[in-house]
Amino acid sequence: MAKELKDLTKRADNYSQWYNDLVVKADLAEQSAVRGCMVIKPYGYAIWEKMQQQLDRMFKETGHQNAYFPLLIPKSFLSREAEHVEGFAKECAVVTHHRLKNDPAGNGVIVDPEAKLEEELIIRPTSETIIWNTYRNWIHSYRDLPILVNQWANVMRWEMRTRMFLRTAEFLWQEGHTAHATYDEAMEEAVKMLNVYADFAEKYMAVPVIKGVKSANERFAGAIETFTIEAMMQDGKALQSGTSHFLGQNFAKAFDVTFVNKENKPEYVWATSWGVSTRLMGALIMTHSDDNGLVLPPHLAPIQVVIVPIYKNSDQLAEISKTVLPIVDQLKSMGISVKYDDAENRRPGFKFADYELKGVPVRLAIGARDIENGTVEVMRRDTLEKSEQKLEGIAGYVADLLEKIQQNIFDKALKHRQSMTRTVETYDEFKTEIEKGGFILAHWDGTPETEEKIKEETKATIRCIPLDGDKTPGVCMVTGKPSKQRVIFARNY
Repeated sequence: MAKELKDLTKRADNYSQWYNDLVVKADLAEQSAVRGCMVIKPYGYAIWEKMQQQLDRMFKETGHQNAYFPLLIPKSFLSREAEHVEGFAKECAVVTHHRLKNDPAGNGVIVDPEAKLEEELIIRPTSETIIWNTYRNWIHSYRDLPILVNQWANVMRWEMRTRMFLRTAEFLWQEGHTAHATYDEAMEEAVKMLNVYADFAEKYMAVPVIKGVKSANERFAGAIETFTIEAMMQDGKALQSGTSHFLGQNFAKAFDVTFVNKENKPEYVWATSWGVSTRLMGALIMTHSDDNGLVLPPHLAPIQVVIVPIYKNSDQLAEISKTVLPIVDQLKSMGISVKYDDAENRRPGFKFADYELKGVPVRLAIGARDIENGTVEVMRRDTLEKSEQKLEGIAGYVADLLEKIQQNIFDKALKHRQSMTRTVETYDEFKTEIEKGGFILAHWDGTPETEEKIKEETKATIRCIPLDGDKTPGVCMVTGKPSKQRVIFARNY
């Protein structure tokens, strides 16, 4: 373990390599035999499960139900919404045959040419098309609305440049797909789910985010409006961490989904879709972690507290266990996940390094002398500070400490974002500042042409048009034309 820590690249030396090293060395994931795909290992999946469980609760609290739709989509479905197919065409994986056979020439297994599908199938890059084809059978009257459905699924997007969790060919996610009777109801839904994502990011991931609207160039393919939460990583790059889309009636028209309204007249249904993915794992790692390994927010840590006994023989271990096990039970009764690592095949120093690398928020170390003194050593992962605390009341102390750690890592991330957010007036100033990383607040004339020029010349994109903050009009830094408000530019993952 000491060697693994030594081999972990420092952030200041190579941030990208540090991230890749940490994903592997902290046992989160590894590359698979399939290009661009990863194996999520048990510890990494345990973090994702905690994310999934909390988000699922939040979705259900807002009236949504889970369902499941097919992995395969007829190619003709994807082509019905013009912007949608254009946005995803280059990323689609296509199924053309349904059978293999042994090659008579002895070259192994080949695709059976006689098993060609009448219509090719797309492995879903997203599910709007198959779901709206289904909704046509579900919706007839205003009494059938709203439909508030979410699915937990995997999708496939044939990415050329991949990085574990951040951008993989196959990834896990949830996708909400809702149907409404009115424009206002659908728009309210899209904004509501944006706020759900923002609350989850800040209260559970301890990641501060900015809520905003995407520019037309960055909008989801087929959406009328895309709302987003944008987070800043430690290297100053932006990470889109969740999106909620107001789809208008685009997909209802593409799949002829109508309903009879209260005035007994036919009308097309209004729609939203929204989703977050295992990309949130990347956000969690890059926002909080350090050169010693992961730093996990207690609200999402699979193990919130680890207790390591320090002993010389089995008698000492038995005596320590008598003291520790009631503490374990007390912590569990408080809803805290705790591990008592009394395994004899690993030395305490190895355990310390392992749990530090894996980001366990609180570590308790206790030996025979500690029991005599009625004390225990406490280490908090966020600051690496150690302290001696009384055994009496230790469960309550740990519960309070976990909340302090949660708040501290959020405050640290927020302070970093604030220090890396700057305002510019001119394009020359922008070109200088964007090289330093971070969020740049600047005026833009609202045209795709100016946005594309900035992207081509600086590799920076408009991350969002903020919903909150300064709405003072001005002039575009590039063209000098009127600008409604400042927008956020950044380089991004």
